[in-house]
Amino acid sequence: MGCRHDICRNLIRVGVQKYEAGAFDEDNQTADLLQQYEARIAALERLVGKQALELEFLKGALKSAPRPKSVTTSVVAGPRASASQKDAG
Repeated sequence: MGCRHDICRNLIRVGVQKYEAGAFDEDNQTADLLQQYEARIAALERLVGKQALELEFLKGALKSAPRPKSVTTSVVAGPRASASQKDAG
């Protein structure tokens, strides 16, 4: 497949001119930055996975741990409700 009307030569010339002008440097920087972001995302995903496993382990340990009988558990419900004026009369 040949090039008609010197289109291929012109495209090559335009590409070389852009390269010499530094037009592709920004593309390379963007690609490098994207690669760094992807690596950071992968590292964070691994960390989140590790922490999720640790949480599941700790939940299991809490469920199976014996509770001391001398300690009473209670639920704090907040301050005691006061009677309003219309309830008092």
